[in-house]
Amino acid sequence: MAPLVGPISETEIPLIVLVGATASGKTALSLRLAEHFNGEIVSCDSVAVYRGMEIGTAKPSLSERALIPHHMIDVAWPDEPCTAGDYSRLARESLTGIVERGHLPIVAGGTGLYLRALIDGLFPAPPRQDALRDRLRKIADRRGTAYLHGILARLDKNASKYIHINDIPKIIRAIEVSLAARQPLTEQWQKGRDALTGYRILRLGLNPPRPQLYERINTRAAAMFDRGLVEETKQLVERYGYDCRPLTSLGYAEAVSVLRGECTRDEAIARAQQGHRNYAKRQGTWFRREPGMHWLSGCGDEEAIWDEARTLVEQHNVPRGT
Repeated sequence: MAPLVGPISETEIPLIVLVGATASGKTALSLRLAEHFNGEIVSCDSVAVYRGMEIGTAKPSLSERALIPHHMIDVAWPDEPCTAGDYSRLARESLTGIVERGHLPIVAGGTGLYLRALIDGLFPAPPRQDALRDRLRKIADRRGTAYLHGILARLDKNASKYIHINDIPKIIRAIEVSLAARQPLTEQWQKGRDALTGYRILRLGLNPPRPQLYERINTRAAAMFDRGLVEETKQLVERYGYDCRPLTSLGYAEAVSVLRGECTRDEAIARAQQGHRNYAKRQGTWFRREPGMHWLSGCGDEEAIWDEARTLVEQHNVPRGT
């Protein structure tokens, strides 16, 4: 495929951002856009960054990754931290490489915080407070994650809407930052950011009808268990232990409950389906606040949505690859 036509100044580099709820078809549409416009894809998923976590993350298949170069997938081991700041730094390096190769960068995913870190940058966060973190972990062990999440809600109601009730590390960090600065985390996000510059961004958002989306979510969550999510989780637990942070993510948390004998497989599927539906609501709330979003009222694997997305990209002065 030929590179983008003609020289591009620093202020004229096109960047496509494709977001949407889980199971809305982002992978299908991003692949088609990349193939049509000579692009490379930068994943924006906080769990897909981890190696060995395939089934529960719904990563693009190996054949899809062979067809189109993907970045920010399998960049860390599950027992290694990969923060929003880490993601932003590495993803920006990926964008630079894609542009240097003359290709169109396409950021696709559903983790709103990571996308915000990439595009808007992060505020200068206060240092870790290990003593406070230890106290908060003990509170979670003694009184449960819901209680800890309630503390966050009192300190920063907006942050509590975006951070999952089972994501203890993120809850603890949000509480830590809010207390240290005596200001809600989400208000601090507006301060001193190192925003991404030099790109002309087109934001596309998938917004299928809720009944259609929920049906897709239910089908995909059940299929993950059919494909061996519990077995994959068992292998991860054997290597990294039950306390490995990524295993608190949706799907894996429910598979862990099966391994621990806390619920049946059918109960775990139902919980995962409900959890993903709730997550989809939070994703919708987050992305509706993103500026300049072009909403596509369907799923990414629909022909009409492809036609609409292609037209928008063409109007963004992106030439077709050959």
